[in-house]
Order: sequence, then structure tokens, then C-alpha cells
Amino acid sequence: MNTIKPQSKDTPTQGRSQALFRAIWRWHFYAGMIFSPFLVILAVTGGVYLFKPQIEAMMYKDWYQVEAEGKALNPSAQIDQVRQAYPDADITRYRPPEEESRSSEVGITDDGQSLTVFVNPYNGTILGELNNDKRLMDRLEEIHGELMAGTWGDRLVELAACWALILLITGIYLWWPRERRGVFGTILPRLKAGKRTFWRDLHAVPAFWLSLGIAFLILTGLPWSGFWGEQVQKMGVEAGIGYPSAVWFGEKPESTVPAKDIADVPWAAEQRPVPQSEDTSAAPLSIDEVVAIAADLQVHPGYDIFFPADAKGVYTLSVFPAKSTDEATLHVDQYSGKVLSDYRFDDYGPMAKIIATGITLHKGTHFGLPNQLAGLIVCIGIVAIAVTGIIMWWKRKPSNQLGAPTLPRDFKLVKGVGILVIVLGLLFPLVGLSLILVLLLDWLVIRHIPSLKKWLG
Repeated sequence: MNTIKPQSKDTPTQGRSQALFRAIWRWHFYAGMIFSPFLVILAVTGGVYLFKPQIEAMMYKDWYQVEAEGKALNPSAQIDQVRQAYPDADITRYRPPEEESRSSEVGITDDGQSLTVFVNPYNGTILGELNNDKRLMDRLEEIHGELMAGTWGDRLVELAACWALILLITGIYLWWPRERRGVFGTILPRLKAGKRTFWRDLHAVPAFWLSLGIAFLILTGLPWSGFWGEQVQKMGVEAGIGYPSAVWFGEKPESTVPAKDIADVPWAAEQRPVPQSEDTSAAPLSIDEVVAIAADLQVHPGYDIFFPADAKGVYTLSVFPAKSTDEATLHVDQYSGKVLSDYRFDDYGPMAKIIATGITLHKGTHFGLPNQLAGLIVCIGIVAIAVTGIIMWWKRKPSNQLGAPTLPRDFKLVKGVGILVIVLGLLFPLVGLSLILVLLLDWLVIRHIPSLKKWLG
């Protein structure tokens, strides 16, 4: 990007406009330098994760695929085979096969390890086991969501995603054609206009074309974040646009334990309190009866049944189908078989419906392969934009300085821009906190160290 040189005949308005341009360019530069590496990690891991169904189907083919051999064994018979092979294990989950050629899954905890055991539903043969802590795509998801660094990693990913939105906003402002009237340099790159212009256009033009896709991935990914996403869930519930209380059958549950603490459930159901079974002397339901309940209620294939953790626990059924409209979360009394809660897409509030659909689009499952390919194009674009930005910086930076665009003297923030900064800080609290930290760093440290101030520009 070329350095702007004000002309002597500039009006005061033009001077203020150029000063604002340089100030925004400076923020865009620093945000890009700091957060581009994280955005590349998110793009690479997200691009691979889009194809999780195909990758796992290939990796675990011998465990997933079976030959249909007539009538399948009852779920209890399949689980008995697992109990015989793992006599000291606790059964935690059962997943019936969603297709005739698919194996069943039995989740167990054995010697402190969480395992998935794959069972041939026709003859009870154990096909293999998988340590859930070493599942490749789950580890990739952990990198994507929290950089494998727990809460701190989650917050850092959330901060990077929020700043990516600011990069988009500032980038569109910098890209916006002012004196240029042609398509080249705006919607088409100038490939023969010199190296600096060439790299500037390869950075800015693809970013313009992909801006809506990038913004969509950011906004549909943020609900998974540990801070922002959880606050949105809570506000949605309190405002009545998350889940309605009317989906409860009978009295509201006494438990305050959220569903996400006992089972893997869809986003919209994570914060819902789990009901409790009535503790009676009756024998608990068999897994066969729970599967029959799911069939009667037409729960979408591919659901998991999570076993009760204690005497007052419930059977929890949840399904993450390709389309959000097929999601379901059910809680069943472990003794009577009464369905205490049946929560599906039609029961979601408007916010939950939008976010749930955004999540399936984000994951690339809603429209199948076209959805995956569209997401992949955006992810590749993010990497390319980051790389061209680094190349552009490297070619223009002085040897003894960082090369940041200089802030004009006596620059005053335009009122509208100031309001936008405040709004972004309130809407995304981690952004607001990071802005405060940057200002304190500049005020307390950088401005008092001349050599550092000169190097940073």
C-alpha cells in the first residue's frame, strides 16, 4: 500500500480525511501483525475440520462399516458384549447405528480413560476401541477452539476472532475507492503495476470479495466461545429468545445443573437445567426401552443416549444432525420412562434458531459438499490475505523500524469513529479490555522509551 503524501492544495477537510485514513491504517496494521498468526491457525484447522465426516469415515472405516446380516441384536445384548470385554468399565453412552451398514458405539470409562467401543450390531463383535482424548478431529477442534490451552486459549481465540471483525471493517475502509474509478485495484487486482501495488491488490481485492464469508464464519463461530458465547446464551434465556420454559412437561426441574455438564448437547440446549428422575424402588429402564422411546418420538438417526450418572439422573438423548432443523435434546426419567423434556428446533427461540443454523453452516454440514467447499474457499482466502499482508509489510518496512504507518500529529479521533470504537468495545468486552491495555501500554511504557517509540513508529 502506497504512503499517502498530502498535496499542498488540500483543504482542511481533505487533510482530516487523510489523517483519519492513516490512523485507521495504523490500527489495521497493528491488529494484523498481532492476530494474523492466530487467524491462520483458525483457518487451517477449520478448513480441515470442515471435512470431518469424510476424514473419519476413511480413518475408521474398519470400525464404522459393517455388513448387514439380517436383524440386529438388541442394544442391551450389544452392551453386554462390551461388559464382558471390559468388566471393570462403566457404561456412559450408547449410539445406535444410523444406517444398516454402520456400527454401534458404546461409550465407557475404563481405568480413568474415556473410550468409544465400536460394536457390530448384527453379531455383537467388538470391532475396535478409540481413546476419545486421542481422537484426531477432536484434537483439531480443540486447537481450533482453544489452541489446546484451556480457558486462556479460548479467550485468546475469542479475542482474535473479534479483532478479525475490526480488521474487516478497517480493511474495507482502506480499500474503499476514493480517486480510482476503474475496476482494477478495486474489484480486480492490478498485476502489472509494480510489486508494491501488486501485493497490495492481492491483499485487498480478495479480502473485499471474501469479506461477507469471513464475517459470517466469525459471527457463527463466536457462540462457541467460552465468554462471549456463554453470555449470549444467558441473555437469550433471560430475554425469552433462547429457549422457552413451556417445553417442560409438568413442573420445572429442581436441578440447576446445565445440560452441557452431563452430556454433549446442541448449543441451544447447553444452558438448560436438567430435570431429575423420581427416586423410586422400581427397576431402571433398559437401554432397549429407551431406544424404543426414541423411535416412537422419531428422534433423528445418529443420536446418542447418555446414561444417568446417579439415582436421580436421567437418560439424555441428543443429536447433532447435518441440519439444525433436526436437532433434539430429550431427558427421560430412568425409572418410569416419562419424557421430562423434549426440546427441538421448533421449540427454540428466534435467536437460538439463527445461531443453531449458523453453527451447522459454519461446520459445513447444512448443505453438504457445496457448504464444505464454500467454507474451504473462505479459509484458504484468510490464509492468503494474511500471507500477502505480511509480504506487503516486509517489502515496505525500513531496516531499522517496524514499519508501522505513522500517526499524524495532533490527530483527533472523529466522533463517529470514536462511537464505533466504544460500541465494539461494549459489544465485544474482550476487545474493549484489549484496547484499554494497549492505551495503558502506550501511555505508561512506549512513550517513555524513545528508542522503542521510534522503532514502533
